[in-house]
Amino acid sequence: MARCTAPVRGHTRGGGADCPACSSRWGRGRDSFFQPSYSPPSYSPPRSSSSSSGSGGGRSTGGSSRTSKPRWARAGSAVWYTNAEVQELEPVRANVEKQASLDLRDMFLCHAWDDRQGAAKDLYEMLKTRGVKVWFSEEDIRLGMPFLREIDRGLAKSRVGIVLVTPNFLKRIRDESIADKELSVLLQQGQLVPIMHGATYDALREVSPMLASRNGLSTAEDSLADIATKLADLVAV
Repeated sequence: MARCTAPVRGHTRGGGADCPACSSRWGRGRDSFFQPSYSPPSYSPPRSSSSSSGSGGGRSTGGSSRTSKPRWARAGSAVWYTNAEVQELEPVRANVEKQASLDLRDMFLCHAWDDRQGAAKDLYEMLKTRGVKVWFSEEDIRLGMPFLREIDRGLAKSRVGIVLVTPNFLKRIRDESIADKELSVLLQQGQLVPIMHGATYDALREVSPMLASRNGLSTAEDSLADIATKLADLVAV
């Protein structure tokens, strides 16, 4: 006795016409039967859970690790940090917190004389706009004041030293200028942040290996305005 092939072969290709058990009743009356149609199931690849847009509104980092926010970052801060920046600035921040009750300037700005009306003044103005109290020779040393003594006082009354490293600065410290003396004091204190601006660490290493060993901030990575924001966050108490 013929047996139905549906359990093995199915009737999807030709209905029951090819089945030895069902072909006899399929024949002439096949048009009166419902012929099931077959269509392959559709398939959509799973969507990736990651998004191509940046998180937190930060700008594109080009594959770098600029995704850190330090514990001292102010609410709503729009700047991002590398892990190296956070690690380097952490002890500086700890010192700021220890001295929070003292009547000190937030920062001492060390710069080359040639930058006093250029990059140094620009950075000073940006910091001042962000509420940072900066000791800046162009503003704090008046005509007739003893220059070196006022610098000495400024260094003593500031929590943090920032060093604006430019090609002019590199030239000045080679010549053992005032900037070189300021740098020597700041290096002894240990609480300083180099700001690289148009200069490289390789060039800095030739004249100050100690300063070059520090991972500071750089305008090759951030705008001067963003660096000013990071510095303002660093000293906000």
